[in-house]
Amino acid sequence: MTSPSGISRGREGPVIDIGNLPGHSVELGRDTPLVLDCGTPLGPFTVAYQTYGELNAEKSNAVLVCHALTGDQFVAEPHPVTSKEGWWEEMVGLGKPLDTERYFIICANVLSGCMGTTGPRSENPETGKPYGLDFPVITIRDMVNAQKLLIDHLGIGKLFCVIGGSMGGMQVLQWAASYPEHVFSAVPIAASGRHSAQNIAFHEIGRQAIMADPNWNGGDYYSRDTYPHSGLAVARMVAHITYLSESALQRKFGRRLQDRSEVAYGFDADFRVESYLRHQGITFVERFDANSYLYITRAMDYFDLTEEHSNVLARAFPETPVRFCVISFTSDWLFPTSESRALVHALNAVAANVSFVEIEADGGHDSFLLDVPELHATLTGFLNGAAEHRGIA
Repeated sequence: MTSPSGISRGREGPVIDIGNLPGHSVELGRDTPLVLDCGTPLGPFTVAYQTYGELNAEKSNAVLVCHALTGDQFVAEPHPVTSKEGWWEEMVGLGKPLDTERYFIICANVLSGCMGTTGPRSENPETGKPYGLDFPVITIRDMVNAQKLLIDHLGIGKLFCVIGGSMGGMQVLQWAASYPEHVFSAVPIAASGRHSAQNIAFHEIGRQAIMADPNWNGGDYYSRDTYPHSGLAVARMVAHITYLSESALQRKFGRRLQDRSEVAYGFDADFRVESYLRHQGITFVERFDANSYLYITRAMDYFDLTEEHSNVLARAFPETPVRFCVISFTSDWLFPTSESRALVHALNAVAANVSFVEIEADGGHDSFLLDVPELHATLTGFLNGAAEHRGIA
């Protein structure tokens, strides 16, 4: 069966066998549950993670990579579901800025994710069925607190660097605010100290698309033979537009037609950009859970480092010892440079050690995932300087 938009309404969910995912997983919070921001204790819970490189004897070379909304722990290897290359292979690997011969790279699937870490798709121990919407609403700080338990489990007292883009950048800032003594350096890329009204609005459209899909069934679709493919695909399509720039869309697609010489005077995908977005939506549902999308976007919406500090961002980083490198992109209208400048001004106000680079790139918000030479050079230079101060060979 096909929806009017041309997006397949498959009857099964994502092709994710959590029990057979490659990599590592650990059960945390068994003795002392993690108390979430919503007040709910969670424990025990599982965190799935990947590592690359080796931890040195001093345990001083650990880099925590924080993934974005639709990312996961598979940073620098083929994805187990899609077989596509890791989402940050541009940055992580031998001879790359995050050199696996020099650094020990860790990336964990976030709390409420769907690639092995406990989330709405996981079994609720009280019912023996998937949590669905019974899973507690989580925040960026909850994600970071869960990561801190993982880092403690690995016996790492201080991370050399915490780095990430978009929602990953939010986690970086939360790490620096919550655990400044456990972070030597922080690199928030294309991020902000709080989510904007515009971004919340885009997320709400995506959530409404999912919840309007009749197969969503109030979040309880796991026990049924249907899945909200159409709603999740539309959510992905809307979000993906925000990750790009007008110039990138024009350069890649313009008004070129898809597999035809003239318009069809119908509602099939006449234009290449339409076909591209539909493909993005269809492939996304193969690897992502609809309820996880609801939970993770909500966590981003709730992110506001100023909320507990009288709306003054600088107060989130009092006397911080962390070395910061803040990066933005000229074509990013989702997290524009003005947001990064506000962060830099706040860090300057507390005399933080902070560098700032606005990189000329036309790839939009997704520029941090692309081959942008200035981004490579910026990260390499910053990390080399930080490694020298940290005494990492």
